[in-house]
Amino acid sequence: MFGYRVPAPDEAMLISGGRRGLGGAPFRVVTGHGKFVLPVFRKTRFLSLAMSEAEVVEKCVTRQGIALTVRAVIAFKVGNDQESIVNAGQRFLSDQDQMSVLTGRIFAGHLRSIIGSMTVEEIVTERQKLATEVLDTSKAEMAKIGLHVDSLQIQSIDDGSTGYIEAMSQPHKANIRRAAQIAQAQATQASAEAEQAAARKQAEFARQTAIVQAEYSAEVDRAKAQAEQAGPLALARAQQEVLAAQTELALKRAELREKQLIAEIVKPAQADAERIRVLALAEAERMKIQAEAAASYDRVALDRMLIDQLPQIVKEASAGLAGANVNVLNGADGLGEIAAGLVGQGLTILDSVRKNLSGQEGTAAPGAVMERYLGERAPRTDDDGPVDVR
Repeated sequence: MFGYRVPAPDEAMLISGGRRGLGGAPFRVVTGHGKFVLPVFRKTRFLSLAMSEAEVVEKCVTRQGIALTVRAVIAFKVGNDQESIVNAGQRFLSDQDQMSVLTGRIFAGHLRSIIGSMTVEEIVTERQKLATEVLDTSKAEMAKIGLHVDSLQIQSIDDGSTGYIEAMSQPHKANIRRAAQIAQAQATQASAEAEQAAARKQAEFARQTAIVQAEYSAEVDRAKAQAEQAGPLALARAQQEVLAAQTELALKRAELREKQLIAEIVKPAQADAERIRVLALAEAERMKIQAEAAASYDRVALDRMLIDQLPQIVKEASAGLAGANVNVLNGADGLGEIAAGLVGQGLTILDSVRKNLSGQEGTAAPGAVMERYLGERAPRTDDDGPVDVR
């Protein structure tokens, strides 16, 4: 739109004419937004708020009187507040490049002042301390002209041809060389140890390889020997198996012949012997049965004869009592007892005769046995004394 002006993000728009700005400034400051400016009646100018850089190369003398050439770089810009913009606008609006020149001169003066109070050793070893002191001393002065320093870097320090810094660095260089030599020696030793370890490993690997090769060769030789012996061994095993089969066949033939002999000779002989034994047993049994039958027949005949002779035996026994001296004490009862005794004696004689006949197995005639027995059992006569009958 005609008459409407807008500053860039890194610019401040200064409007002069009309009302005055803050603090009696001859212009108004506009940042971050646009403003309608009447043509002809108002005038606008723009002040850069971007970062600027100033380089300082200054020859300074230290507290020891040693001249040093110091090179530093300053990064600065116009402050963001309205007061800083007003101060910078009044000083640099017409020639904004002068900000870098003025800043370099300001820092050069402070740099010479501070380095003059320090030794070379402090400057070399404590650069950050030097930069901090320079910033602190220049901050207030820079604020007056509306500038704000962001950083200060000491880039180099050179003593020219004096060689002081070089001499100062010699102990450190010596230490560094010594450390380097030690490190080199350690590296060499480590390399030698590594080479020795590698050689030992190679020797061990070669030994293990030789052992494996020897074992492999021995195994190959054994395999060859076994392969060469396989034929004879197989033939010997086959012959051994044939002999074993022949032996087994001969054993089976012998067993078969033995069975045949048993079937042809032993079994018939055993059968004949068994037949003869059975016949002999049968004959013996037959003879035994005949003998028992004959003996049984003789006993039956004897018993019959003894029964037939029993009255005669009793009679003979009673006849023996005729001449005996017998005293009868109880009358008729006593005589009955005598008669009963005679009969019982006759039965006893009969039983004894039967037993004697059985013991003599029929060798004597029944009549002779009975006569002998009766003679032994004859009652006593009166010559032997009286016989009491109660």
